[in-house]
Amino acid sequence: MAFPDSIRERSPQSTTWFIQNGRSMTTTAPSQLSTTHRDRFGHSEAIHAALRSRWSAGSSLLLDHACAYAVAVPGKLLRPLLLIESARAVGGTIDMVLPAAIGAECGHIASLVHDDIIDGDEVRRGQGSIQHVFGVDEAIIAGDALIFDLFRALSECAAADAANVVTALRVVSQAGIDMCRGQSMEGYLTRTRSTDVDSYLKMISLKTAAFFASSCECGAVLAGAPLHLRASLRRYGQQLGYAFQITDDLLPFAGCGTGKPDDSDLRNGRRTLPILLALRMAGPEMRHSIEAALSPEVSAGGGGSLDALRSLITGTGAVQASREAALDFVKGATEALAPLPMSQSRALLVACAETIAERVS
Repeated sequence: MAFPDSIRERSPQSTTWFIQNGRSMTTTAPSQLSTTHRDRFGHSEAIHAALRSRWSAGSSLLLDHACAYAVAVPGKLLRPLLLIESARAVGGTIDMVLPAAIGAECGHIASLVHDDIIDGDEVRRGQGSIQHVFGVDEAIIAGDALIFDLFRALSECAAADAANVVTALRVVSQAGIDMCRGQSMEGYLTRTRSTDVDSYLKMISLKTAAFFASSCECGAVLAGAPLHLRASLRRYGQQLGYAFQITDDLLPFAGCGTGKPDDSDLRNGRRTLPILLALRMAGPEMRHSIEAALSPEVSAGGGGSLDALRSLITGTGAVQASREAALDFVKGATEALAPLPMSQSRALLVACAETIAERVS
């Protein structure tokens, strides 16, 4: 994987949920950015309705309540929408891939549930996290159930060729393993306080970009696309995944809401790209100040510590350098679509990449 020179060269309305264990949480709908993004596509309502129907709130089982709660507030629905438009861009239909698209979102939500347990975060998508509302034990089980639902959903793609469904299962399974490897690697880099940018990029290639890539490739596979178009869509998804993760890293430093606590990465000791580039670009005195702000004793201070770190990081030029890196990956994503025939779906995939760019413009 060749990384951008910009990295290498620079030194709903509120709803109250009542749960069986007696706990409650008032939720707040996420920002309008997500809605604006989803409106560029034509399938978000179908995906969300199908997600809700898979985990009926009418069940008396606590697990069903937890899973229904997890899928109730839609995020950007990027992965399922990418899967659908990738299929359509190579001649497939929504009927071929809709169950797989729903499964992709279930898998993504499962990863968020487990992330919140690891991070100790109490807010996700503007509402109480699963582990905060239902407890850690139930959150682990709910995340596991949503992972299994991903594979159940893939098996429901009856309109696709059976051999293509098997191939899609292989693609998605590998992405899931890669995601776990990336999560493990992130923990290692955090514990060792690594400052290596290439290691960070390898980590996000596994943790984030692999699932984006597999969503796009899965859509192409189920639609019966030839290998060269599968490869193009996989590369598009991979580049988009890099861009998405780097913009997520940037949002706390830009003062933008992320749907989870802005100080989560700082509190958990993570050195994201803006921090790594700042350490590389700063002089000795500034570097010492950044390292001091990242120390566990200081970073545990929360929002005030983030404000101080934000000022330091911005002063080095690292925020702008990270923004340029994200834009380089966005460009790589759009260029990867060149072999695809012109179509509305290809245009929507380009628009999706541009939406990622808008997050950091």
